Amino acid sequence: MRILHQDARSNEIKLMPQNIDDLWHLSNLVDERDLVFAMTFRRKEELSDKLRNERMEKVRMRLGIRVEKVEFHESDDRLRILGRIESGPQDVGEHHTLMVAPGDDITIIKPAWRSHHFDRIKRAVAAAEKPSLVFVSIEDTEAVIAAAREYGMKEHATITRNPGGKMYDSKSNEPEYLDEVVEKLRSIHKDEPLLVLGPGFVKEALAKRIREKMPEAWELLSIHSTGQAGMAGIHELMKQGVAGKLLDDSRVVHETRLVEELFTEIGRDGMFAYGEASVANAVAAGAVRVLLVLDTRIRTQSVERMLRTVEDARGSFAIISSMHEAGRRLESLGGVAALLRYKME
Repeated sequence: MRILHQDARSNEIKLMPQNIDDLWHLSNLVDERDLVFAMTFRRKEELSDKLRNERMEKVRMRLGIRVEKVEFHESDDRLRILGRIESGPQDVGEHHTLMVAPGDDITIIKPAWRSHHFDRIKRAVAAAEKPSLVFVSIEDTEAVIAAAREYGMKEHATITRNPGGKMYDSKSNEPEYLDEVVEKLRSIHKDEPLLVLGPGFVKEALAKRIREKMPEAWELLSIHSTGQAGMAGIHELMKQGVAGKLLDDSRVVHETRLVEELFTEIGRDGMFAYGEASVANAVAAGAVRVLLVLDTRIRTQSVERMLRTVEDARGSFAIISSMHEAGRRLESLGGVAALLRYKME
């Protein structure tokens, strides 16, 4: 994410998303009732609506809309911002959808910018300087290729290998299986750190194949043992904390570990709170060390008040993405929880 312009007097910030992660950050940054400006396409206004030609070519113009809804889908490369036109050369008061893609600039004017908004922008700008992580989780019969994005884990491909019966020789078609994994990886990997993991010895065989077929990726590769393969193995590795700074710098790993710490505290009846009422009591008592909030809950006034109170008490907060496993676990607790400085009765 790039910050192009900022004006505190008008509460205006102009941003340019650079990838799909930035579009996800924007989907959490833009709130209902914000005024958002962007370039868009709309049919040219006629003298009378009755004379409007439905096939008329659309023209490019800059519109400002009062936001009513924001939609983000990881399978798409655009962010949809829906609302009523409030500023522009035509059609003021009518509904319109802004389609924001990487490389498009967008201006956001809020009634008030909160600390979690600035934290979101800071996080997006910092993420641009960090490479994504690519995982290959492999066992004898299946390999999963996934990447750690800012919003969560994106599964790119699953390659399966059919043993073919009781007399199956595990080595008979291993080269073809490994080559298929390497070819799929070649289409996905773009100079990012590469983590190969799984149980058994097939991960070492794959690493050797990568060294032969993709020598440019070898220096970025590390091998890790896990008890499971597939996405379960990737989640296991993220919780282990054994891959050093690579995983420490990943936002999804950071969120996963915070939620894991929360459930550890719950399991031993330790220093925790969950559910909005219990967390609000802990916040009021100044007992919160880290406030965990699901991204879908951040827009409520009660949660915003808790965020400000925690910061005033020198605590910290983490906004957890609802698009990965840790977010789903937090959602099962009501979407709001806290790690505490001391145990509360």
